[in-house]
Amino acid sequence: MQNTKKLALAVLVQTALISTAFASEQSESKGFVEDAEGSVLFRTGYLTRDKKNGAADTSSAAQTAMVKIESGYTQGIVGFGVGVIGDGSFKLGENKNAGNQMIPKYDNDGSTYDHWARGGGIVKARISNTEVRYGTHVLDIPVLASNTTRLVPEYFEGVLATSREINGLELTAGKFTKNQMSDQISTDENELDRAVVWGAKYKFNDKVNASYFGIDSKNALERHYVNANYKQTLANNSSLTYDFSGYHTKFDEEAETYSQTTDDLSDRKNDIWAISGTYNTGYHNVMLAYQQNSGNVGYDYGQNADGFQSIYLPNSYLSDFNGRGEKSVQVQYSLDFAGYGVPGLSWTTAYVYGWDIDTATDDNAKESELFNQVKYTVQSGFAKDASLRLRYSHYRNDDAYANDYYMPDTNEWRIWLDIPVKFF
Repeated sequence: MQNTKKLALAVLVQTALISTAFASEQSESKGFVEDAEGSVLFRTGYLTRDKKNGAADTSSAAQTAMVKIESGYTQGIVGFGVGVIGDGSFKLGENKNAGNQMIPKYDNDGSTYDHWARGGGIVKARISNTEVRYGTHVLDIPVLASNTTRLVPEYFEGVLATSREINGLELTAGKFTKNQMSDQISTDENELDRAVVWGAKYKFNDKVNASYFGIDSKNALERHYVNANYKQTLANNSSLTYDFSGYHTKFDEEAETYSQTTDDLSDRKNDIWAISGTYNTGYHNVMLAYQQNSGNVGYDYGQNADGFQSIYLPNSYLSDFNGRGEKSVQVQYSLDFAGYGVPGLSWTTAYVYGWDIDTATDDNAKESELFNQVKYTVQSGFAKDASLRLRYSHYRNDDAYANDYYMPDTNEWRIWLDIPVKFF
């Protein structure tokens, strides 16, 4: 009788956990070893900034190996697993410039490390379609995102829970207490006190998606993000995609902000939003976007103690066009050369123009950027998935914006050669 009760209870628990019309991820687990994955990404990176108006040029070149090894989950109602992530790097050439977020600074005189290593581990647990991970993370959350556009990624330490119990709905919650940017050796050089994040993404159908995320970063800010996306199918395999995204931020009294119009530190707010439309036909994409920033302080993403990538808006390249009061427009064109017999080759070009930027000396400062990127990914053979990416930005702005808050006129090149190797 007792065994019957235990069996009935187990069945009820399992039924409650798997209450949706799709399979439980944990029930499909093959095992701790059987689902294990291991890989290394060898990356050669070069970034150079040809700065104008008398500013010193900077360039950085380095080689890294980024390793990721992760077990599967043990079988059963609750599965457990472990993993490690890390990178080992060395600079190429003299490379004394430490200002490109590529190579860690060794001393205040500007000298850089010749070689360095970073990383950490995770422990994880999963029940049904809900997963909890504790340890070192590379985050892809609109309000707290790891910078992945440099040689190595930015790491956050903390706990992150993700749940997909309802078909189409993904819930996220986490707490992070350390932040290690791409060019930092210390695991908490940015002195992140405590950042609590939460959010949800929901796919209504194949055409409509929406999401909301929030963050409360102690002594820094409270920020909310919303996004809605709708895809309209047209004739001849063409489509139009409409996208809206925006942030609302309230800064804590203790936060440092670089641009503001009020001395009341208890009432510093910012709103920034963007709307875009993308037309796709065959191998061609054309996007038009409008972005607007308002409030008595700028967007100031860096005050969140993150790596300057938590701005999921369309007008974001070398500049993010997020100056105080700024309005900006963009036209972007992308081409997939598979339609011309060269699969794996793509090209993206964009022009962004911003105006009405409030500075200490001008309330109509301007900036602009011409962006180009070419990427080729090997499609087959021994080098399959290896890729070469060349990116160029031609950035210009008014002296008022450059002198008060931002970088000078700059021509920037980024070249990445990525060679992935899968262990198992």
